[in-house]
Amino acid sequence: MASGGQVLEDSEILKLKERQESLLEKISCLCLRFCADELVSLETRQASILNQLCSLEQRLDSAIPELGLRGPPSCNQNFKLFEERHFRNGGGDGSACQNKTYSPSELYGSRSDVETRLTRILTTTGATFLFKRVPADYYERSFLERRDLLGASSIDHLCKSIVMVNSQAPDNIKDCSDRNNSKYYLIVIQYTARLNAEKVRQFVYSLNNGRLPKKKINMRLAPEAESNALTGFEHNAVTPFGMLTNIPVILSDAIVRLQPEFFWLGGGEVDLKLGIRTQDFIRILDPFIADCLY
Repeated sequence: MASGGQVLEDSEILKLKERQESLLEKISCLCLRFCADELVSLETRQASILNQLCSLEQRLDSAIPELGLRGPPSCNQNFKLFEERHFRNGGGDGSACQNKTYSPSELYGSRSDVETRLTRILTTTGATFLFKRVPADYYERSFLERRDLLGASSIDHLCKSIVMVNSQAPDNIKDCSDRNNSKYYLIVIQYTARLNAEKVRQFVYSLNNGRLPKKKINMRLAPEAESNALTGFEHNAVTPFGMLTNIPVILSDAIVRLQPEFFWLGGGEVDLKLGIRTQDFIRILDPFIADCLY
């Protein structure tokens, strides 16, 4: 029979082993998170550089079309390989296309007019961003599946843009010319969050320092047809960049706190999603940042 001292010693050893295992698990989780954050940072930086190179090539093509001026074929091929590995459906490793040579028309022809226009806007402003095409059944999939399709850091990094209208605005408020007292606001929140219309109402009231009676503020979702006409984008495609109307943007403060600072939202087409660095979003759009969630 083991002595009392031996039992105590075995118990202490067991506790130490449990603590050791717990610490190792925490270290492993921290390492994985660090690696994931570094990977996102490197990929977004590389994508930004490649987008700028492609934009420059397009400008050269437009300026001297008779010469057929292009960047080196290797540049075009490398961009296509990078795009197929990281931006397209399924996230394949690109092994099937490593021996294929891509013509300039193949490279640029894959971009829609909307993607090309938004790419120019974002490249000109020096933003770090990515575009990704998603399957037609994207919105039928779970948040976890959407996260994996985009390579997002978490489901909380999946966001959407919602047009809201002040249905009780005074008769003289008909447009978005006054950002502090606009007829419409574009709210950007996470899919995992719930929009609190009352908080939006209180925030708009605070922008006017009491000059606008509370009874004249009633924030509601804008009808779909109205949203489409104002933004130029259909349902599930709305993005704050390149809208037909310069609608003031309210960004949820919960998005600003996300780590890493890179989130996803609509990219102008239903099957096109835009990933952008948070600070670039704020710098370019100068949104209001507010608590607008339950």
